[in-house]
Amino acid sequence: MQIPGHPRVEIVVPVKNEENDLGPNIRRLREFLDTAFPFPAEVCIADNGSTDATYEIGVLLASELPGVRVVRLEQSGRGRALKQVWSESTAEVLAYMDVDLSTNLNALLPLVAPLFAGHSDVAIGTRLAKSSRVVRRPKREFISRSYNLLLRATLNAHFSDAQCGFKAIRADVARELLPLVEDTSWFFDTELLVLAEQAGLRIHEVPVDWVDDLDSRVAIAKTVGEDLRGIARLLRSRVDLEPVRQQFGRPRILDPRTALAARVLRFCMVGVLSTAAYALLYLVLRQWVPAQVANVLALLITAVGNTALNRRITFGVRGVDGRWRHQLRGLVTFGIGWSLTAASLWLLHTAVAAPHQAVEITVLTIANLAATVVRFSLFQTWVFDDDAPTLPAFEPPAVLDQTGSN
Repeated sequence: MQIPGHPRVEIVVPVKNEENDLGPNIRRLREFLDTAFPFPAEVCIADNGSTDATYEIGVLLASELPGVRVVRLEQSGRGRALKQVWSESTAEVLAYMDVDLSTNLNALLPLVAPLFAGHSDVAIGTRLAKSSRVVRRPKREFISRSYNLLLRATLNAHFSDAQCGFKAIRADVARELLPLVEDTSWFFDTELLVLAEQAGLRIHEVPVDWVDDLDSRVAIAKTVGEDLRGIARLLRSRVDLEPVRQQFGRPRILDPRTALAARVLRFCMVGVLSTAAYALLYLVLRQWVPAQVANVLALLITAVGNTALNRRITFGVRGVDGRWRHQLRGLVTFGIGWSLTAASLWLLHTAVAAPHQAVEITVLTIANLAATVVRFSLFQTWVFDDDAPTLPAFEPPAVLDQTGSN
C-alpha cells in the first residue's frame, strides 16, 4: 500500500537489446511497486541504442501499465541513459536497477529510505557485505573484488561495491553532481561514486541478495579496459567539487588507525608497482651496462615515478605546488635506496665472482624491500609533510571510574 503525498521515486531501467527479459521483468517490478512499496514510484525504460524489438515492447508496456514510461536514446551507453533521464526527472529520489532484476526487490525500500530521511545523499546495493547473499560465478566474483580493491588503492575509495546495478541518489544532489560526470558507459557508476565521496557526500550501503544473470552480455575485457582508462582519467582530473561540498558535504570522521592502515596499503601497492618496474628496467639495462650502472639508472627512473604516485595516491597531494620540492626530497629517499642496493650488490660480487642474474635480482629485490620501511617513514614525516592531509589524532576512549564518572 503506497502512502499518498510522499515524495516520488523514479526507477530507471537502462536496456539495450533486451526484448526477451523486458516484458516479464517490468511487469514484475511494477507489481512489486504497486503492492509492496510504500512510496509512489514511476518506472522509466531507458532504451539506449537497441536494434531489436526492445523499444517497441517498451512502448506497449508504457501504454498498458500505469506508472511506466519509455525513453529512446539513439546512442548506446548505460551512463548516457541514466544521466539524461535523471537530469530530466521531476522525482525527489532517482534510482536505477538492471533489467534482469538480479537484486532482490526487497532491498529497494532500505535503499531509498535514508535518502528521503535526509540521512544520506547516495545509496548503493553491495554484494560484498558479509550479510549479502550472492550467487555468482567465481570469475565474476574475482573480477569484482579485484576491481573494488583497485579503487581503494588508487582513488582512496571507501565504498565497497562500485558496479552493483542497484543505486539511488537524491534529485537535488544529482542536479549538482551529474554535470561533473564525464563517462557515458559502464564506468559512470564508479565516477559518480568517487566524485560524491570526494565532495564529502554520505553514501549509504545496503547488503543485497543477488543472483548472477547467466545470460549477461557484458563484454568483460572491454569493460575492464574502459574502467582502467576511467581510473587513470580520474587520477589526472581537476574537477571543482567545492560547490557540491559546500552545499551537501559532510565531514568524514576517520579512525586514525584505519586511516594509517589505508595509507600503508596504498604505499605498498605503489611499492609493488615500482619494484616490478625497477626489476624490468634493470633486466633491460643490464644487457648493455654494468650491474652498478643498471642499478642506479633503474632506481632513478622508478624513484621519480614512485614519488609522483605516492604524492597523489598515498598522501593525497593535489596540484603543482611543491611538486619539485617533493621530487627533490624523494631523491634523498632514492639515495638511501641506492646505497642499500649498491651495498648489497658489492657484497654479492665480493662473495661470488660472477653471480647469475637471477641471484642479482633476488638480492636487489630484498634490498629494495628493506628500504621500504625507511622510505615510508621519510615520506610520512618529511617528503610530503608540509602539504599532505594530516591523519586524525588518536584519542583513546574515555575510561569510566568505579563511580561511573569520566
